[in-house]
Amino acid sequence: MLGATPATTTPAAAHEFHLSKCMIEYSPADEALQIMLHVYLDDLEEALRQQGADKLFLCTEKEDPKAETYLYRYLQQVFQLNVNGQNASYSFVGKEQSEDLQAVWCYLEITDIEQVKHIEMNNSLLMEVFDDQKNIVHIVAAKNNEEHFLFQKGHETEQASFE
Repeated sequence: MLGATPATTTPAAAHEFHLSKCMIEYSPADEALQIMLHVYLDDLEEALRQQGADKLFLCTEKEDPKAETYLYRYLQQVFQLNVNGQNASYSFVGKEQSEDLQAVWCYLEITDIEQVKHIEMNNSLLMEVFDDQKNIVHIVAAKNNEEHFLFQKGHETEQASFE
């Protein structure tokens, strides 16, 4: 259509719900918790913008060289794990855009864990931006013990035992 202007989409209008999903798997061979976090790009960029990191262009050719630094810093603020009674620092392994191009997969890892007995999580990802934000976490520990959690505003902390 000649002369037509493209429709713009505000972050709130891009999708009708605000949801992240996370899979945490324990790898006995690596003695590590491997974390895969799926977040909508527009929501994530809005959270980072509110923290002063604007125009990051995540997962594009124009991505800011410091984008992953800002992303990792934000994740450390809103997604914390305590494993076997110890604060667990994760490393940022990388990220990739989802197949539908609307979200990003963030890969994190906690190493030097011989066994997973107890995990405490605080997951307030994007809750400062969206009141209706929901965060789903699925944990698979040793011997295929599994737990599922739903985090939302007012309910940001959960615990799982695998003994």
